[in-house]
Amino acid sequence: MNIFKELKRLLEYGKAQGLMQMEDEIYVRNKLLEILGLDNYEEPEAQEEAPGRLQPILDNILDYACQKSILTDNTITYRDLLDTKIMDCLLPRPSEVIKRFDAAYEGAPKQATDYYYAFSKASNYIRTDRTEKDLRWKAATEFGELDITVNLAKPEKDPKAIAAAKHIKSSSYPLCLLCKENEGYAGRVNHPARQNHRIIPMTLCGEKWFLQYSPYVYYNEHCIVFKDGHEPMKISDKTFERLLAFVARFPHYFIGSNADLPIVGGSILSHDHFQGGCYAFAMEKASAVKSFRFQGFPDIEACILKWPLSVIRIRCEEKERLAKLAGVIYDAWRGYSDEAADIRAYSGDEPHNTITPIARHKDGKYELDLVLRNNRTSEVHPLGIFHPHSDVHHIKKENIGLIEVMGLAVLPPRLSSELVLLSDCLAGLKEIADYPELMQHLPWFEYLKNRYPQQAGTDYDAVLRLETGKRFERVLRDAGVFKQDSAGLEAFVRFVSHIGI
Repeated sequence: MNIFKELKRLLEYGKAQGLMQMEDEIYVRNKLLEILGLDNYEEPEAQEEAPGRLQPILDNILDYACQKSILTDNTITYRDLLDTKIMDCLLPRPSEVIKRFDAAYEGAPKQATDYYYAFSKASNYIRTDRTEKDLRWKAATEFGELDITVNLAKPEKDPKAIAAAKHIKSSSYPLCLLCKENEGYAGRVNHPARQNHRIIPMTLCGEKWFLQYSPYVYYNEHCIVFKDGHEPMKISDKTFERLLAFVARFPHYFIGSNADLPIVGGSILSHDHFQGGCYAFAMEKASAVKSFRFQGFPDIEACILKWPLSVIRIRCEEKERLAKLAGVIYDAWRGYSDEAADIRAYSGDEPHNTITPIARHKDGKYELDLVLRNNRTSEVHPLGIFHPHSDVHHIKKENIGLIEVMGLAVLPPRLSSELVLLSDCLAGLKEIADYPELMQHLPWFEYLKNRYPQQAGTDYDAVLRLETGKRFERVLRDAGVFKQDSAGLEAFVRFVSHIGI
């Protein structure tokens, strides 16, 4: 393998993607030579073909680095640390990225996000070679087509890196994976490298926030908007104002916030942030089961959605009015109890009720979906009464955060192999008893075996995709505080009537 040829291919890739200009080539080349411990350069023969995909180029350079003992270990953790450092050589400084974003925004908000999203992929901050490995399909349910994803993009824990992390000095810099200090950070074995990371500053309601994309992009243009300071998640009247201010600036995006309490919140509660993007989830397309107007807000459309979780949708042309009503609903929900529906707002001084809000701008009106959440536990359901119950833990046990609330299942990597084995077992090609990892699926398998008896031509892969979607529907139903039946609707109406309709 000719290392100079691979470096040339990388330089050509950088120019083709607009990451660098022709005038930058010698400078960037010398930075790359420094990283690889090379003190000379031999110009390879001219190549007429395009540089091709990025990852094979990086893999060749990393293999060279391994041969020359530049890599500490040839594992995914150390390879990621080095290839991120390599990619940074090609990239413009943050101020230049911000300047380009702002210039594109002058044309149209979508032009700005198109530029930034393409940049985040080209820079390898979004590792498309990994995100493309995720299994994705849609499953038809009573509530529309739910999105199912088996997450394969996040790398497995590296045993050598885990062992090495025990011996390094603990660090509180950056404070978390969302802090602005991650931009340009070299990383370490227990914290990802972010030299190829660039963030976009913005002002929401007079406060400084930043825009970035998720490196795992669970859906199209999956973005994260995070607060300047490291402050914990907190739903408040200000939350609704910020969300609506964002969609006013980027009307082609939705944006939402995880709830701010454990069990019903997201994975990072320590840093206030939102998630958005350019994608229409099934919840956005849900129909109304009951429409009404709240007292004092005759200008605002309101309804209860046909959705497995408990959702109030409100719509209005004026975002200030919408934010005000959202605050009224939130304040009412925080203190609301209904023993008949097993809803209690407090256990002593511990609050249980909160909201997962989602904002959009559609058809000339601002729209807020307010998902009512409760994080109470019981002896029967120690992980949460309104949390996936134990009979669906074989599919999903984790919290139901914003993304799942809207109708996208992010399922664990183990299911990629387990579903294949289950398909073979249903087809009679394997015995489920031979696979200990499948025992958690046994009650489900017995149901499927009776529901879909063996016969020639049955596509058991398709059966499992459909039935996994139905299990995810069950997961969402478990998270709903008001159930999707007549008694549940009656209890839901009691709550909105409590506010005043």
